[in-house]
Parts: sequence; structure tokens; C-alpha cells
Amino acid sequence: MFERVGRVSGSVSLLADFPVFFRVADKPVLVIGNGEEALNKARLLHQTQARIRVVADHPEPVLADFLRETTIEHFARDVKDTDFLDAKLVFIASGDEATDHALAKRIQAHHIPVNVVDRPQLCDFLIPAIVNRAPVTIAIGSEGAGPVLTQMIRARIEAMLAPQLGALARLAVQFRAQAEALIEKGAARRNFWRSFFEGKVARALEGGNEKAAHDEARLLLQNASTQQNNTQKQNGYVWLVGAGAGAEDLLTLRAHRVLMNADVIIYDALVPEAIVAMGRRDATRILVGKRKGCHSKSQDEISQLLVDEARLGRQVVRLKSGDPLIYGRAGEEMAALRAANISFEVVPGITSAFAAAADMELPLTLRGVASSLIFTTGHDMQGETLPDWARLAVTGATIAIYMGRSVAGDVASRLMSAGLPADTSVAAIENASRQDKRFFHGTLKDLPELALREDLHGPVMVIIGEAVAGASLKNAEPLSRQQHFAAA
Repeated sequence: MFERVGRVSGSVSLLADFPVFFRVADKPVLVIGNGEEALNKARLLHQTQARIRVVADHPEPVLADFLRETTIEHFARDVKDTDFLDAKLVFIASGDEATDHALAKRIQAHHIPVNVVDRPQLCDFLIPAIVNRAPVTIAIGSEGAGPVLTQMIRARIEAMLAPQLGALARLAVQFRAQAEALIEKGAARRNFWRSFFEGKVARALEGGNEKAAHDEARLLLQNASTQQNNTQKQNGYVWLVGAGAGAEDLLTLRAHRVLMNADVIIYDALVPEAIVAMGRRDATRILVGKRKGCHSKSQDEISQLLVDEARLGRQVVRLKSGDPLIYGRAGEEMAALRAANISFEVVPGITSAFAAAADMELPLTLRGVASSLIFTTGHDMQGETLPDWARLAVTGATIAIYMGRSVAGDVASRLMSAGLPADTSVAAIENASRQDKRFFHGTLKDLPELALREDLHGPVMVIIGEAVAGASLKNAEPLSRQQHFAAA
């Protein structure tokens, strides 16, 4: 059986605050306070459909003016239990620490959520920065990073979202029930909504023509329904996607877009969970193992799984560490998909050799020194799969060795036997591109010591050649233990 994963954890950062939206339409919400902070909360709530109450025994003039100009219910006295017993939420802004604390405990005793302005330790909930495109609301929190960062993010999002987004969302509400009734759930429905929000409907609203937008939406719905009814069930689609070397921000924009459209994500064990989590939240996630020395599923099983899921009409992402076409077994999977007449696409990723070289500022080619590059694996080095690789190394090529740690001694022996000098520069990078990356440097004669290190637990990339001498070694440890101890 394949392991279907329902939640992600591990390397994914855990939230200290869980973002939710309270339904406040026609619900009482209470604000307590006389000054500017109470005014700010009342103004914010006035953008909602809540029934707002303000308890202010001596409101400052600006708050008093606001209360007179609105329909907000005002109680010019001390707080009574009847003010909050039926409240959905309570905001406390007395400005006095002792008063804030006493009021919070008094109200929380009735299991009513409380927010105390500028006193997060007393709060049951926090107020995010809000981008209002009603009925679309975007809430932004930064978990203690401060209001400046939050407001900077808000300003960027405000600039990104068209003012007409609210009108577009309201129009979508009108067509939602029809779309769900007429268009099958899955890719067809997502394609409809993508066209709705990005095509002629949106452009008509941007031009201020609501009638044209409504007509375009109705035509789009009619065409989607007709096309679905006239077309037999078709195969889905498969993307063979490179997840990169590990860092989330090295994932390509295309890979991210594809992940957001996937019904099913089939991924290897070396793909960080943080990248898997960038896919659609409701996508089925299937872990198929495949790390060195631990292939929990055979390649034939994985290829058949891709075919089976696509035949169900699903949009399938096969997520591989690095690049699919470099030691990613993509050849077998592409052959299986072609044989089954399943359409597919390859989305390249940043392979570990490039990420490792970038981390160490290491030029893989160097004019006058190294004009060619060899990708190989520890397995190929050990066997006779590539009988001429050693001879190529002698000509000045840079060699990037994937999964080469365990056979480092054999690699060094064969290269030196082929004539490569023992003092040829060598670099080794563990966990390329990730936060816990480590760098090592030395020469070819030091390379066998790599296999003896018990403190290496992540994937290791070995790079050999004279171009390595141009790398930055400021954070690198010596490969040789003797050199390491001497330096210490």
C-alpha cells in the first residue's frame, strides 16, 4: 500500500496563532474604553455587520463625536455583566493595566473571547491587519514581528489587489450554486473559476461594466456546461516536477502554480514537507519513499500509480527532489505515461549540483581551467556504467557526484589511478540550499575520509576538479580529520 498523508509537520514551521474568522453579522460585539484605542476598534468594527456596543463612561471628544455620528449603541457608565453576557467578542481598551486585567478575567470567566489592546498576554484572540475587498477579506498577522512589518505586507497586498475584487467576488457568489450544480468537481470546475477570475468577466468589471461582466459569466457557465456534457471522460494530466535541492524559495514559479492545481501529489521522501505543503490543501498526498538505500515502492509501482491516477481524470504532480531528468527516474515514468496515452509535462527543478555550487560560491566551469561538467552518481563511480568518466576528469572536467559519500574511497582511488593528481581540489556539501547545510574542502587524497564521518546525515554532493579552488572556503571544514584537529 502507498502511504497517503493527511497532515504535514516536521520541517514545516508551526503557527503560534491559528487564523480564523468570527461570524459577527447581527451579533453583539462590545468595546470598552474612552480613548483613541477604543475609537480605533469601534471604527474597525463599523466596517462589519456586527451590532456594536461601546461602554465609555467619559469618552474623549473624538470618540464622542464618532458615537454621535453613527448608530453605535453607547453606554456612558461602568461595565455591567449584561453588556457582555451575550457578546460574540469583547475589546478592552481602558488604558489602565489593572483595569484591563480585572475586566479581562471577569469576562473570560463567562467563556467570552477577549482582546485587550496592547496586552497580548491577556488576549484570547489578536487583531490582524486587514485588507478589505468585501466580501473578500485578507487578514495579516506576523506573530510578534511587530506592526511595521505587518503594515508593510498589508501595503503590498493592497497594491496587488484590484479595487474591483470585491465586486468580482459578489458576482461569483451569484453563480456559485449554478456552477456546483452544472460543472463536475475537480479540474473542470477549477478551470471555470480560473477563467471567471482572470478572463473576460474580471476585465469587464475592471472597466466598470457590471452588466457585461454578468453576461460574460453566464456565457462562460453555459460553455463550460456544454463542453462537459459533450465530452466523454478524459484522462487527466501528469506533471513531473522538480522540487529543487530543498529550499522552498528555490522552487520555480511554474512548479508552484502546478502544485496549486494538483488533485494528487505523489512525492519522494527527500522532498521537504514544507514544499509538499505548498500544494493545494485538499490535494491527496501520496508518499512513495525513494531515498538512498530505502525504496519502499518499486519504480514499476510508482509508474503504474501515475497512470492509474491520471486515468481517473485527475491532475497529478509527481514531485521529485532536484530535477526530474537528473537521476530522477523520469525516463521510466515518461515511457509508462506514453504507453498509456497519458499527456504529461516536465517542470525542471534546481538540481543539487547547482545548489551546492551556489552555496559554496563554486564555479563549475572556469575559463582556461574547466570547460566541461560531468554529472555522475556514487553507484556509477563504483561500477563500470561510465567507463570513461575518469579519463574525462583528467582532461580538466569538473565532476559532480550525487550520493557519493559511501563510495568516496573508491572514487578517489579510481581517479588517482586514471592520472588525476592527489592534490586536486575537492568540495563536499551536505544538505545543499537548506538551513542546516555544511561545507567541507580538501584534496583528492582526503576524500576517503568522507565515508568515515558519522556526523553526516543528509544528502552529500561531492564536487571534484581544479575549478573547486575558486570556491569560497570561509565556512568550510577540512575534509581531513588531521587538518581539522591541527586547525583546532
